[in-house]
Amino acid sequence: MEYATIMIIAIGSFIAVQQYIKRGIQGRWKQSVDQIGEQYDPRIADANVRHQLVVDTETTIITTNTVNGFWTTRRDMSNSVETKTGFRSVGAY
Repeated sequence: MEYATIMIIAIGSFIAVQQYIKRGIQGRWKQSVDQIGEQYDPRIADANVRHQLVVDTETTIITTNTVNGFWTTRRDMSNSVETKTGFRSVGAY
């Protein structure tokens, strides 16, 4: 009879504290997830933009001596750099 009483008290105490243990575990999970950072919201997107386009072009001039005269082709060299930086915000509440 004593063992049955002890078992009933033990099972009852586990059932009674079950909700508190569950809330404690859920609180720890929430705290861990909150430390990761803000969650993605598709209605708002912020971005730092850095775009750089580099173009190098080279054309060669070739002179050819033929029976009928000289033929020449042209050689040009050009370099260009295009850079865009900024901040873009899309959407709002």
